[in-house]
Amino acid sequence: MTKAAHRIDPDTAHGFHDLWQARYGGGLSPSPPAAPNPVLQSLLAHRSVRAFDPAPLEEGTLEWLIAAAQSAPSSSNLQTWSVVAVEDAERKARLAEFAGNQGHVREAPLVLVWLADLARLRGLAQQAQVPIEGADYLDSSLMGVIDAVLAAQNAVIAAQSLGLGTVYLGAIRNHPERVAAELGLPPGVFAVVGLCVGRPDVSRPAAVKPRLPQSAVLSRERYSPSQTQGHVRNYDATMQSFYASQGMPVARWSEHSLARLRGPEQLKGRHRLVEALQAQRIGLR
Repeated sequence: MTKAAHRIDPDTAHGFHDLWQARYGGGLSPSPPAAPNPVLQSLLAHRSVRAFDPAPLEEGTLEWLIAAAQSAPSSSNLQTWSVVAVEDAERKARLAEFAGNQGHVREAPLVLVWLADLARLRGLAQQAQVPIEGADYLDSSLMGVIDAVLAAQNAVIAAQSLGLGTVYLGAIRNHPERVAAELGLPPGVFAVVGLCVGRPDVSRPAAVKPRLPQSAVLSRERYSPSQTQGHVRNYDATMQSFYASQGMPVARWSEHSLARLRGPEQLKGRHRLVEALQAQRIGLR
């Protein structure tokens, strides 16, 4: 079967219902928002794009994406993140090699590598000749990771609003030392995630991928274990139908997920992340 993206017209009365159906593979949707809401429509219509038109982006696009990223919340306004924009074809090819030889890394006109960055504050402390021992602790490093991811997600939303497609690149962590050397990262800086950005190739459209039902992830007031087996059985069937509709190998989500975490060899190099972070002088105390 040929791949076909879900065709959703947000201007129709059924727009939100259609978005709900696509995101959950069916089921009853709640009442739509009282007022038109293009932001919610855009969020629900998100899909990962792995097929790009390689043409360069319009001038100014990168700057607007970074402005959106810098508009994300930041813990205590410390802004412990940075980003490297990669457009050079040879550098993208090397990053693709480090990240499991994924073709869309080479194809996308822009690859953004989001960094947890405490080097900036360490440098300020050195100039001011004041201690900065708090940067050596895990919470500070985690703060940098959270800041970087919040910024990256804002950029994803902004890119989608501009008609662009994106896909995250967790495999940027497969070879953290090689990525650090390629990008010239100093001690105290760590590549958290990559992001491919570009115009979607209309001849190879992506579809909205269904998620677990809300009842599997949503608790009210206190955490309550969900009926995992029932939820997953239904979701496995939903995902099998989705994969079949996209002409992809049909697989159960549960089997795929458990296989992904079976052992350290499935982590594709990321099982040595603590060692790599320590070498990069990322605080883990």
